[in-house]
Amino acid sequence: MSVAFRRDSDEEHKEPRFERTIPSGPNYVTARGLALIAARIAELEANLAVAADEVEREGIARDLRYWNTRQVTAIKAPAPPAGEAAFGSCLRVRIGKSERTIHIVGDDEADPATGHIPFSAPLARALVGAAAGDRIDFGAGVEVLEVLEPAP
Repeated sequence: MSVAFRRDSDEEHKEPRFERTIPSGPNYVTARGLALIAARIAELEANLAVAADEVEREGIARDLRYWNTRQVTAIKAPAPPAGEAAFGSCLRVRIGKSERTIHIVGDDEADPATGHIPFSAPLARALVGAAAGDRIDFGAGVEVLEVLEPAP
């Protein structure tokens, strides 16, 4: 019989499932970030308990391993210094002609659509150390980023 028609098992034909990539560097988090990690773990544990099939359970278990690792390695960052942008800061900035509120947060807490920018992002790195009234060269423009004030 030709090997083309032989089938030993389904396992040898499955796509490999790799673990989720852990961002490099320290796992700094805010208090909000710690709470989000805990909530995600609780949600995944609940989903794992009711998962319908093995493939779904494997995917949930994989995500749970990632979030458990992130919780164990979390380093709660100290409060940012007064008057200076740092990890955990919330700032109101002008980018070009529009104003935005930017929160400098950890990698897992980041959500650019809501203004939560990871501290490792170029925008956050450009803002760190800035104070109200500072103009920062960012991107292609000159002085296109202006720190207006700390946001509430």
